[in-house]
Amino acid sequence: MSKIELIHGSCADQVADVIVNAANDGLWAGGGICGVIFNKAGMRELTEACSKYKTPLNDGDAVITPAFNLTNAKAIIHAVGPNFGVTPAAFEELFNAYYNSLVVMKDNGYHSISFPLISAGIFGGNLSDPAAESTRQCCLAYDKFIQDYPDYDVDVKLCAYGQSEMVKARAEFGAKRE
Repeated sequence: MSKIELIHGSCADQVADVIVNAANDGLWAGGGICGVIFNKAGMRELTEACSKYKTPLNDGDAVITPAFNLTNAKAIIHAVGPNFGVTPAAFEELFNAYYNSLVVMKDNGYHSISFPLISAGIFGGNLSDPAAESTRQCCLAYDKFIQDYPDYDVDVKLCAYGQSEMVKARAEFGAKRE
């Protein structure tokens, strides 16, 4: 039975088949959760694995690498969230970052996934509430995925790291799940 839950914490700390990296289009180590994941997985190993993909990727794309030294996961999916500062109406691309991650997870035989709030930090641009928008798009992607693949059980953890993110994500998550 599929489920989605909102967690106050880092997606990199959750036990799941797959941890999702909020990736940039070049798949290089960045700041925020991206930097945390690269450091935990192993900078050299993960950089080398990411360099095998043809970049730049498009907003909404998702690709997979091994988890290397990340002992709480089997793989890392790198989801390219849009930069709302550059593309202010990239809601479909944000939805695709979540949805495509779920499809890549399924295509690789995994069933549990831990997401950060994609495009809710520096890529949130001028959105009035990036954490709520990211939560909204994750819930929409989850709903579409379980509709498209009703026989494939998934356990989705959406993680809000900061307290203010969690408050905003919880308000949106509650509105979508009740």
